[in-house]
Amino acid sequence: MSTLAIIALILVTVAAMEGVAWASHKYIMHGFGWAWHRDHHEPHDKMLEKNDLFALFGAAMSISMFAAGSPMIMGAAAWEPGTWIGLGILLYGIIYTLVHDGLVHQRYFRWVPRRGYAKRLVQAHKLHHATIGKEGGVSFGFVFARDPAKLKAELKAQREAGIAVVREALAD
Repeated sequence: MSTLAIIALILVTVAAMEGVAWASHKYIMHGFGWAWHRDHHEPHDKMLEKNDLFALFGAAMSISMFAAGSPMIMGAAAWEPGTWIGLGILLYGIIYTLVHDGLVHQRYFRWVPRRGYAKRLVQAHKLHHATIGKEGGVSFGFVFARDPAKLKAELKAQREAGIAVVREALAD
């Protein structure tokens, strides 16, 4: 593969992983996987959450792709793009960890952005956490954040329709 094709494949994979993360957050974590995800939406003082177990699935996807692309593991059947897809998944995992766990939830460092896209990311995810329970909600992505004003309006409509229960601070 050419260097340009490798870089493009890595970048496409990183972007695609935001879609995978959005769908798994909305339909798995807020669906049948709620038992693991619930503690992420509730106050606690533990260093780890059951929700952290979901990272194992991302790691398994990355490792599987690295293995598929490795001549040491697969021999002549190695599929080179697998290596670069595995790297893209790994990079997305690093970005997710820094943005979601680090910036938004302040698990690794303390910095509250006052403006720009970082502030928008934090606001969007805080609005995601504005609902009580797994029903309804907004902003299921982790790196691409919609306009907080639009998310607030969507939450208000969900509350009025009886779809979501919103925490008291946002009920107005």
